[in-house]
Amino acid sequence: MDGPEGVWNRGEIRTEIWRVDAAVPEPEVIGRAAEVIRGGGLVAFPTETVYGLGANALDGRAVRRIFQVKGRPADNPLIVHVAGVGEVQDLVAELPPVALRLAERFWPGPLTLILPAASRVPREVTAGLDTVAVRMPAHAVALALIRAAGVPIAAPSANISGRPSPTTAAHVARDLGGKIEVILDGGPAPVGVESTVLDLTSDLPTILRPGGVTAEELAGVLGAVKAGPGETPRPRSPGMKYRHYAPRGTVILVEGEPAAQVLAIRELARRHASRRVVVLAAEENVCAYPGLTVVSYGPRRDLREVARRLFEALRRCDELGAEVVLAEGTERRGLGLAVSDRLRRAAAQVVHAPEGV
Repeated sequence: MDGPEGVWNRGEIRTEIWRVDAAVPEPEVIGRAAEVIRGGGLVAFPTETVYGLGANALDGRAVRRIFQVKGRPADNPLIVHVAGVGEVQDLVAELPPVALRLAERFWPGPLTLILPAASRVPREVTAGLDTVAVRMPAHAVALALIRAAGVPIAAPSANISGRPSPTTAAHVARDLGGKIEVILDGGPAPVGVESTVLDLTSDLPTILRPGGVTAEELAGVLGAVKAGPGETPRPRSPGMKYRHYAPRGTVILVEGEPAAQVLAIRELARRHASRRVVVLAAEENVCAYPGLTVVSYGPRRDLREVARRLFEALRRCDELGAEVVLAEGTERRGLGLAVSDRLRRAAAQVVHAPEGV
């Protein structure tokens, strides 16, 4: 990268990196990016969750490029981002009252709703399903871009498929520099894990992917909500079928009581002593692994901070050349459910640490 904004010249095309104020986006910068979207190009942009890789959601050819540059399986549907509830009407065959209640409570914010798709939504977006995933992001840059483009924007995370999601523009540049037209640099994403995906087409609202809105928060509005089916041959939501979020090294996730996790990870480190081992741990346990390289994902007591730092920490393991990543698990409630989901999907193996070891 060079210049006051930045250019990535290595790769198939010239990727321009434009800095933008995350609170009050400059109209001229947003306008230039919107022109790229309308012209069928790809723009990476910040949301409150992670950076998204955006294309005109109504342009099937542009959407296909998302799959090509990410190496994303064609049966993995995309989320369509809108700037207002009124825009959803054109994307869905039916907008039930419960969707409006949820939008009123959680939009803009990290909640994606699965709804019956309108015929105008390209099959590339829905992966051939009869449903579409829709959300309104809580980030000034994202909202300004959608409004300026004048079209809904389809956007998965702006990374190589399967890799840790990007929470900074630098992460996007490392993965997709030279493959897309523009990266809007609006600083770090504040939430750090993707949106919760809620299916409203089943008898009972069903969480297909835990994320920035917790099950407890949803239950406060809905009264009842159920967990999704996990992996499925034909995913109805991003993040359901394929391995995601993984660094290059082999991740072994250790779950259980914190003290038992430490003992189990020490033993696993001894077994893998011939390889480059990095421990991914809570801040409180950094000193519990003498002689080992440790990356902290934040304090266990503050799950919002853990969520914000998780993908940065996984990418740091790559920077350290980790061949094996031994990761401490988190509690599976509140936002910890989303963090645990990401760690499980990154892991090649999940180990439960027995108590009393």
